[in-house]
Amino acid sequence: MASTPYPDPTQFDKKSKYYDAASKQEEPRWQLVDVQLLKKTRTLGLPELRSTPELEDMVVLRKGNRLSITPVEAKHWKKILKMLG
Repeated sequence: MASTPYPDPTQFDKKSKYYDAASKQEEPRWQLVDVQLLKKTRTLGLPELRSTPELEDMVVLRKGNRLSITPVEAKHWKKILKMLG
């Protein structure tokens, strides 16, 4: 992480497609973090993840989960890093 979390300013902008009328300045609903690329890796696709026994219980591989919002357990992350070399 390159920053600590901070309120997403687009949630307050009525002209933004990300405007959220329920979000208040004093109690924002959406947070951002700035990230920094540390290392590029090859693409690791779902078929390869699904064929790896150590990852069979990984949340992202369960039916109906969205890729962008699933947590990754430390044991799975360690295996993925090992797979990527």
